[in-house]
Amino acid sequence: MAMEQAAQALGTQPERIAKSLSFMVREHAVIVVAAGDCRVDNHAYKETFGCKAKMLKGDEVEAYTNHAIGGVCPFGVPADTRIYLDVSLKRFDFVYPACGTPNSAIRLTIAELETLLPQAAWVDVCRIA
Repeated sequence: MAMEQAAQALGTQPERIAKSLSFMVREHAVIVVAAGDCRVDNHAYKETFGCKAKMLKGDEVEAYTNHAIGGVCPFGVPADTRIYLDVSLKRFDFVYPACGTPNSAIRLTIAELETLLPQAAWVDVCRIA
């Protein structure tokens, strides 16, 4: 489901859809959860992770995240997949990350997201598109 469709189905704005972007950083898969109206800033990404942004290929996504494209989320991922929350999320009281399938999402406050993802670190690698 496209972000706009998800927002409409949830009765919210597209920027509140917390999209999970999956990358390969050296030998580790990385998920960056960002606001729906943002895209990766390549310079900030390289400064933060020490390499160019390389998104997972379509056939790699499920293997590295345990979720199919469209349902990628920061929950239930393999232990060696690293989770990052982009500061673009902090401007909202609550956001809607996916829950593992293209047709599922959950409304969470930023504090709840942090509680559910204690291993996640905050990064500043996305900008409003």
